Amino acid sequence: MSDRPRAYVSWSTGKDCAFALHEARQAGGLEIVGLLSTVTRAFGRVSMHGVREGVLDLQAEALGLPVLKVPIPHPCPNEVYERAMGEAIVKLRAEGVSRMIFGDLFLEDVRQYRETRLTGTGIDPAFPLWGRDTRELARAMIDSGLKATVVSLDPRRLSRSFAGRSFDRAFLEELPGEVDPCGERGEFHTCVTGGPMFRGTIPVERGEVVERDGFVFADLLPRPSGPPDRPGR
Repeated sequence: MSDRPRAYVSWSTGKDCAFALHEARQAGGLEIVGLLSTVTRAFGRVSMHGVREGVLDLQAEALGLPVLKVPIPHPCPNEVYERAMGEAIVKLRAEGVSRMIFGDLFLEDVRQYRETRLTGTGIDPAFPLWGRDTRELARAMIDSGLKATVVSLDPRRLSRSFAGRSFDRAFLEELPGEVDPCGERGEFHTCVTGGPMFRGTIPVERGEVVERDGFVFADLLPRPSGPPDRPGR
């Protein structure tokens, strides 16, 4: 049994948490034992990103990790969210988890919120990507072989035409200058379907693009073809 601290990853299905997991694995100081995701109960989708639970399950399978799903209502008042997450944290601590990995990059208020919510729980936050130049980081993600699709965006900050696009070099080159290359300010969110953190490529098909609650969502459907594709297939 490993004597390294046991860690869960705060998992949104996107590139930042996926690359944070990869970097934490590479560093080797933590034993990553699972994923923590909030799922909007009414839709059966990962909150904020709008990714189907079926795709989340395929990601977990390809990572070789269990996923603890925290169901929340829609809409979800902040106190309801915090109570649900608090119960999940208590459960994880009882299982010996002492670290929570986040993919946050530079927003101090977000980091402070996470640190405050975990204070006194016995679980400490870890931020493997914190402070890195986001343009260089975005390129490092792509160069590593990470494959991701833009699954949601804020049309007030980024054109609807970017929804459903691959997160690649062409995407970065076409982003308006005021948009963060990693979408850290909420301009866009992604879903990862391949990369060095996975055992293989996750089989998905692109679905329709819709606008809901002021955001644009590009659907990804899990392909009913069995387990994740192996690299090269």
